[in-house]
Amino acid sequence: MAAFPGGGTTQRYRFIQRQQGQVPVKALCARLKVSRSGYYDWLNRQPSQRQLQDGALLTDIRRLFEKAKSRYGSPKIHRALRLEGIWVGAKRVARLMREAGLKARVERVYRRMNKRRAELKVLPNYRLEMPKPSGPNQQWSSDVTYIRFNRRHVFLAVIVDLWSRKIVSWALHETLNAELSTVALYKAIKQRKPRPGLILHTDRGIEFRAKAMQKWLNRYGIRHSMNRPGQCTDNAEVESFFKTLKAELIHDNHFGTVASLRQQVGHYIQHFYNKVRLHSSLDYVSPLQYEQAA
Repeated sequence: MAAFPGGGTTQRYRFIQRQQGQVPVKALCARLKVSRSGYYDWLNRQPSQRQLQDGALLTDIRRLFEKAKSRYGSPKIHRALRLEGIWVGAKRVARLMREAGLKARVERVYRRMNKRRAELKVLPNYRLEMPKPSGPNQQWSSDVTYIRFNRRHVFLAVIVDLWSRKIVSWALHETLNAELSTVALYKAIKQRKPRPGLILHTDRGIEFRAKAMQKWLNRYGIRHSMNRPGQCTDNAEVESFFKTLKAELIHDNHFGTVASLRQQVGHYIQHFYNKVRLHSSLDYVSPLQYEQAA
């Protein structure tokens, strides 16, 4: 049997209600030091106005939670309710979601490790000496992560515009090499057409130090910035995206083929993450809405 609660009378009554099919009510009431008459009076009591309002609010919360495919926690649900003209407290939303067991999907990010990285010549971290970007195509960030696929891994490279947090390009390959990062860079350049002087920040991975990658960077006048040794937080925006992607799309989903996985990743990025998903760092609008508003 579950541990007895140490809260108030209402919490004890709720505990009895959950356990009464397993343990007699009389024994539960005696153990929790409450009267049986008080418990039955509480059990048969008509719901209060506040409880009725909570029930109606929970219906809206469930609708938004399911619409986001279980990807939103209480802060984003709270903001989504406001966008619909429903003004309630953030703590109330968090409480109702907690009581209803509505929890956003989360997933750890597993980083690739390579001992050779410590031996690589490190480029300066230009982000440390520059202000935050004030417009598009001033600072990009890129990284590669692996995705478990059956008994092996596939690799995903993305490029993020640090101003709007929009995923401007991505590439998914079955092998980790320089082609993966250069394909993502080529697609980003073709789509965004940045001016010379753009900063591309990456970690110290070999795929970003490759000659093919450096050739494209030099050709378009892009300055290459790199993480400080042992400071993965220098590239926190991309790490945050990888964590979100794995929690909201990859975790607990099955993809029969690499082509199916690639299609679902593309749909998630283009039609949900960039277009719909609320970002707290953007005052709870999507990257596309942020760029359009500016």
